[in-house]
Amino acid sequence: MNRSYRFGASCALMFLAALAFAPVPAIADGDDTALTNLIALASQRLALAEPVARWKWANHREITDTPRENALLADVEKRAVAANVDPAFARAFFQDQIDASKDVQNALFASWRSSRPPEGPAPDLATSTRPQLDRLTQSLVAGLERVQPLRAAPDCPSRVAQSLANWKSLTRYDSTRSGALTRALGHVCETGGVGATG
Repeated sequence: MNRSYRFGASCALMFLAALAFAPVPAIADGDDTALTNLIALASQRLALAEPVARWKWANHREITDTPRENALLADVEKRAVAANVDPAFARAFFQDQIDASKDVQNALFASWRSSRPPEGPAPDLATSTRPQLDRLTQSLVAGLERVQPLRAAPDCPSRVAQSLANWKSLTRYDSTRSGALTRALGHVCETGGVGATG
């Protein structure tokens, strides 16, 4: 009986020790799952810059489409309010997404002008690419809601940089778009994201 009691007490102590060293929950300070998810979504959006550029090239359109950009930013602000996200934060973040996408599109246009234009038919922007962009907008707004509590942390920029490095090491990432992705994360933190654009 005494041995059984000691065994039970020992098990209880081991359980408590295990709890002490258990992984912290996702919402705890120091867990950057939300940042990694946001980086992955921003990268997915950036990947759509190429089909957008192919469509614009084929249809002789300018890369900058100010009315559409303004409409997106206005829509994002409304979605942000509904999701309890600071609308100014959401607007700055999505302006970065637009600018990063245009960086990729400009680079593609320059490459196509100097070498060989893209082959094959351009993707259908209305039925294919824009619906994907709309879904990513919703997912990104939800992602902003999750990272919002981290924005004011003094180590936020370094956490974004570390999360980005970790994410790149785990994915087959196109290194030619590294600068554009850094730009896309420029306003994640209140003091600036990876690019510290504040």
